[in-house]
Amino acid sequence: MLTKPNKLQPGDKVATISPSWGGAGDPEIRWRYEQGVKRLEEVFGLQVVAMPHSLKGTDYIDSHPEARAQDLMEAFQDKSIKAIIANIGGSDSIRMLPYIDFDIIRHNPKIFMGYSDVTISHLLCHKAGLSSFYGPAILTDFAENVEMDAYTVDHIKRTLFQDSAVGEILPADEWTSEFLEWDISNKDQKRKKQKNKGFELLQGEGTVTGRLIGGCIEVLEFAKGTKIWPEEAYWEDAILFFETSEDKPAPQSLIFWLRNYATQGILERAKGIIFGKPQDETHYEAYKESIRLVLKENGLEKMPVLYNLNFGHTEPKIVLPYGVKAEINCQQGTFSIVENAVV
Repeated sequence: MLTKPNKLQPGDKVATISPSWGGAGDPEIRWRYEQGVKRLEEVFGLQVVAMPHSLKGTDYIDSHPEARAQDLMEAFQDKSIKAIIANIGGSDSIRMLPYIDFDIIRHNPKIFMGYSDVTISHLLCHKAGLSSFYGPAILTDFAENVEMDAYTVDHIKRTLFQDSAVGEILPADEWTSEFLEWDISNKDQKRKKQKNKGFELLQGEGTVTGRLIGGCIEVLEFAKGTKIWPEEAYWEDAILFFETSEDKPAPQSLIFWLRNYATQGILERAKGIIFGKPQDETHYEAYKESIRLVLKENGLEKMPVLYNLNFGHTEPKIVLPYGVKAEINCQQGTFSIVENAVV
């Protein structure tokens, strides 16, 4: 069991960090960071503090993984800070690993949230026994042009601000992956949204429950074989959650990665899988075939798999708490988080 952090309340102080890419501190993007901070203040009633190195820009952050780790450690140690939110992902937060003190995280449990390459930081928390949250980041969801999506706002409040069961997760009515340059001239231009297909049951029968574990499937590859890769026991009776990044990996790569999970015995131990909407719905059908192929190879044709959920590299998005019990109902084609994510 992972330790659940305390819920957020209006007036709480939250820290922002740059555990991977340092763009939040670049002059041409700084307006977007400030817009995300404003939303935290105005939509959620929070106080925001930037950790000391987090806004020093791309070049500094790239050259100083130890400074990124220092920010993370100090944010956990600071008793006045109630939550930590990543500015954005990137590609190399695994470089922080030599500088992490797991005892600091273990003895100072609090909300930590982000997605994409922030998967590595979630595994740091997991190793320390803390439940963290695969969810929105400052430069993307919080700083969404014009206003935050109501679906995202609702899921942040349901997951982080109240201590009852999160409940059934309904599909978003619309979605977008449209790319608009993060130029301030685009600030008032809304991204085009498309009608959402809803969740798809790829296979499976009955109803299963399990504890959530997963992340961005490409980033999880960085962690395999390291000390933050979860031990066998953590995969037992799990509901795995996977999603792909803006790199839109080839379906064949997905097959290779899933075969590794099969070889490790992870797929056999798990109760089910939820898979996030691919960015731009690229490889939408091919990914489904890749998943089915690997499961069939391993005699797992009856494992419940729910596809096209709103998390990861798509907007709007839900929040997925690590280690918290979730449910896939194959008959209804539904997904629920059946217990509280915070205390």
